[in-house]
Formats: sequence, structure tokens, C-alpha cells
Amino acid sequence: MPADLLSLPYRTAKPRNQGLTMVMDTGLPTAYFEDAMRSAAPHIDLVKFGWGTSLVSPDLGRKIACLRDLGIRFYFGGTLFEKFVAQHDFDGYLQWCRRWGADTVEISNGTIELTNTEKAAYIRKCVGSLRVLSEVGFKDPVRNQFLSDDQWVDSISEDTEAGAELVVTETRESGRSGLCTAAGELRMDLLEHILSAGLDADRLLFEAPTKELQAHFVRRIGTNVNLGNIAASDVIAAETLRLGLRSDTLAFFEAQLLHA
Repeated sequence: MPADLLSLPYRTAKPRNQGLTMVMDTGLPTAYFEDAMRSAAPHIDLVKFGWGTSLVSPDLGRKIACLRDLGIRFYFGGTLFEKFVAQHDFDGYLQWCRRWGADTVEISNGTIELTNTEKAAYIRKCVGSLRVLSEVGFKDPVRNQFLSDDQWVDSISEDTEAGAELVVTETRESGRSGLCTAAGELRMDLLEHILSAGLDADRLLFEAPTKELQAHFVRRIGTNVNLGNIAASDVIAAETLRLGLRSDTLAFFEAQLLHA
């Protein structure tokens, strides 16, 4: 990036522990996937093969080979973990991950009946041999209404204490669940409750599939907020939001420069 041309916010470089961008593959055509990954590789830290798509993707090996060539970590969506657990076959899930050389797993309870304490126990089973991402929040917006703000914070804390490297805040690929309402609006009071609870924001990854969510998290938390569920076609656009190179964040960062 020609950084000498403009005054831009400090952006971490790969390999990084903060300012992560996670892209979700929803079953993209292989050639498109490869092209998208190579085109935006400097800005992609993680790729999640969404929900159970890895089981039905004929070219999974080719996609993974592409990511390895580019030095991009990958993992399989938490819903796949839940499917294996629902069928009492956690070992089968681990075998699937090992088969493809995945060193990262996502442990979640967004769909099945699994308490957060039970979820944390699965996290502990993986820590030491695998890098663990956990997820807090439910896929069903109705269930989310019964998860209080304090329970969100307690669940995040329990997951980090169990050894999760990152805790993902649920919004789904639609941005209409978990941290968002069914209408796609960010639950501002919940977000502020989480951010004011003394949690380490660098250990949170906010699912942000829409431009509006991405821009809000960048303005509220900063350039190097961890963002997830970014569409492969939106990676460059998300990076411009981080740097104040798009209208949605330009004025915000220019105001910061004036007061620096």
C-alpha cells in the first residue's frame, strides 16, 4: 500500500493477532474461490468453510491447497461440530478435521441444545492440540431473546477461560441473528454491555457480513477490530472501511486526525 500518499490509521500486518479478517466460503465455485483468495490474500487471515459445506464440496482439497499456498488458516463452521455432537460422534468430527489438516476448530452451540458449560468442556478437549474459536449466540432470533446481556458476557468469559483463542459473536451470514435483531439491526445496548464488561476486545471476533455492520465495528472499536463472515467479494471493500477510504468511515477518521 502506498502509505506515503495519505495519513491513514495504523493497520496491523500479517501474521497478526488483532485486526483479523475472516472470510466465509458458502460453497463458491472453485476457480472463483481461488481467484478471490489470491486477489485479496494480504487482507485475509482466516477462511471458514461455512456450516456443513465441507462435507459436500467436491473440490475441498483444491481449495485447501490454495489456502496453504497463500498462508491462510482455515477451519470448518461450528454447525458441523454441532451435527457431529448431536449424533454423539465428537471423535468423528476431530477425525474429519485431521483428515484435511485443519489446525483450527470452531466450537459452538448456536443450534443444538448444549449449555455453555458443556460447550466449554469441548473447548478444553481441543486446547493443546488445536487452536479453538468458540461462538456465542443462537441462530434462532427467538432463542436469543432469552439470552440476557449478562449471560452473553458470562459465556464469553467462560469460553476464554476454557482456552478459546477467539470468541465469535454470532450474527450468521445474513446479519439477522445473535448480536443483531431478526430485522438486521445491531443490538447496540448488548454490544455496549459486552464492550464495557472488561473483556479483551482483541479476543473477540465480530461477525459482520454487511457493510453497515463492518463500518459500525470499525468506528466503535477501531481499525484493527476482528471481523468475520466477510464475503470473498467484499474483502477489499472491508479493508477500505478499516482505513477510512470509504465514505462510511472517511469522516470518522478525518475527525480523529484533526484532534490528534
